[in-house]
Amino acid sequence: MEGKFKMELEKLIQAIPYSRLVQSKEDTLHIEVKSIEQDSRQVTVGTLFVCIDGEVVDGHMYAKKAQELGAVVIVAERMLEDVTIPIILVQDGKRAMAMLAAAFYGYPTAEMNLIGITGTNGKTTVSHLVEFILADHAVTTGLIGTMYRKIGTEILETKNTTPDSLTLQKTFRQMRDKKVTTAIMEVSSHALVQGRAYGSEYNVAVFTNLSQDHLDYHKTMAEYAHAKSLLFAQLGNGYGETAKTAVINGDDPHAKMMTEATGASLLTYGIDEVATFRASDIRISSKGTRFELHFQDEVFDIQLKLIGKFNVYNALAAIATVYATNEAPAMISEIISSLEKVEGVAGRFELVDAGQQFPVIVDYAHTPDGLENVLKTVTEFATGRIFVVVGCGGDRDKGKRPQMAQIAVKYATDPIFTSDNPRTEVPMQIIKDMLAGVPNATYTVKEQRHDAIRFAVQQANPEDVILIAGKGHETYQIIGDVVHDFDDRKEAREAILAKIL
Repeated sequence: MEGKFKMELEKLIQAIPYSRLVQSKEDTLHIEVKSIEQDSRQVTVGTLFVCIDGEVVDGHMYAKKAQELGAVVIVAERMLEDVTIPIILVQDGKRAMAMLAAAFYGYPTAEMNLIGITGTNGKTTVSHLVEFILADHAVTTGLIGTMYRKIGTEILETKNTTPDSLTLQKTFRQMRDKKVTTAIMEVSSHALVQGRAYGSEYNVAVFTNLSQDHLDYHKTMAEYAHAKSLLFAQLGNGYGETAKTAVINGDDPHAKMMTEATGASLLTYGIDEVATFRASDIRISSKGTRFELHFQDEVFDIQLKLIGKFNVYNALAAIATVYATNEAPAMISEIISSLEKVEGVAGRFELVDAGQQFPVIVDYAHTPDGLENVLKTVTEFATGRIFVVVGCGGDRDKGKRPQMAQIAVKYATDPIFTSDNPRTEVPMQIIKDMLAGVPNATYTVKEQRHDAIRFAVQQANPEDVILIAGKGHETYQIIGDVVHDFDDRKEAREAILAKIL
């Protein structure tokens, strides 16, 4: 797609109407913009370079370099003495970049259904369930999230759960060019605060839940909740031809904030409270989960291959979301039929089977609420000991560390504390922060995650269950500034084979 798009500055600048063009010449408005970039290393001849004053780097420092590499226009929040090409002065570079990117790529989200999913836990599972259901009914889908970006069947790498606005709009354009009609994306709280979702026209916004996470960034739960509510505020207040729907977990204490943030139509789901889509009579086993779905005056019996009450919430969210898209399938029974085919989502309560007699489960649970949900589910079917291998990430919210340990000790008979992604912190200090929450408990410490997984497998008997929590689908471990190959599933499989062979 590189080089395919180009636009005269006169037309492009209309996307940022309150900007001011300086250092212009007679032919400035006729300049042909061939690309938009915020990274000076990506600048080529014909680029419009946007200076972003970020948390680590101020892009204004690289404006001169961008000019030297061929940039023809600079977008900046202040005047730049060493730049001689035209400058567009804006109040907010991030907002301007999003608006420019959307215009440059032809407002792609206006041409398809866009579903945004936000919440502490469940975003990845819900997005994959929605994608599976739609694809099962011949809808061409796109997916943007924690694990990857996906266009139809093509998988692209991703650095963040929600990419920057430039990457986002470019990806949406690629999706439209490949006939995607519905795009599903995870929307992180960081992205909402940082404006990465600006310029994206959502048709459906989904709220899964809210529990402690990212307080290293948001500082308080109130700020974190407000960040999530921005997605619903961005649905707008108009009631035009394009329907806007908010899908809300009515059981979550923050549901009221999310519903008050939007003027869109509402669909709710839940178990405990009255909701549009409500589950009852939930039965959990090691093979799956069965429940009754109440919708309007009908009751549907659902048999999931997914395990756990938290997956009932995920299933309800997916059903409500697909129903709100007005795409095929139109009938609730058809949605359920597709949902029941889903085998699972990578790294989400994923079973590792290498011929052993005890279940080994890998899950991405890296928050107190997520870990508690998964361990509660394990207690539903475990008949022997419950081993949990768990750590906490470095350079992240330290407040949840003792909470994670408390939950591990509460639900597991054999908690094993270890490293997650320590990053620049000392691994044993992270573990000590966790242990501060359980001063009188019985537990095992294995600093190396490899050793912790091996220890759990060696100790387990046929009636026991092992949960390896925190990293899920990840295939790496970050120690210091180095990314090492590490996959909990692979480590578990190797440990099992070493035991049984």
